[in-house]
Amino acid sequence: MIASIDPAGLSADPNFLQAFFSNGVLAWGLAACGLAQVSKLVIELVVHRRWRPAVLVETGGMPSSHSALLTGTAAGIGWQLGFDNPLFALAATMCFVVLYDASGVRRAAGITAARVNGLPDGLWDAKGEGPAVLKPLKENLGHTRLEVFVGSVIGPAVALPGLVLVGSPLELAHHLGLLQGQLPIG
Repeated sequence: MIASIDPAGLSADPNFLQAFFSNGVLAWGLAACGLAQVSKLVIELVVHRRWRPAVLVETGGMPSSHSALLTGTAAGIGWQLGFDNPLFALAATMCFVVLYDASGVRRAAGITAARVNGLPDGLWDAKGEGPAVLKPLKENLGHTRLEVFVGSVIGPAVALPGLVLVGSPLELAHHLGLLQGQLPIG
């Protein structure tokens, strides 16, 4: 079913909200991503013994939250629609591209940034002008293969049990009695 979308009325449309909160695949993919990001903070505390909440919004590091998001979502699509479904094939293909990109292209860009940042100060000064004010390039862009692997294991490990045991956020709200008599599960 294809419906026209009125951006001004999306939040007021109960069918939109019901559909959104009925999407367990999205919810559990995002939960896997969130767990991977929060685990970066825990790793920062345990391994590096420092409180640095900035890791919650940074790219790179252990584990890859992008990998967790995509593998969790792809596994959820496969679970709900069947692993022979073309949408699972699309999700899996996109997943492979992101995983390859994170450990290849983005990682290489981060290594290049580290090398550029290591060049001597004053190298970029223009002749006859004052020193150029350049901020260092962001170095932690991609992931090692281990970081990608751990993230890609977290995704299905969170999404599949979540879908099977809990369902969607709307189903969870109904089970907890938060929506008694409102928004029927569809």
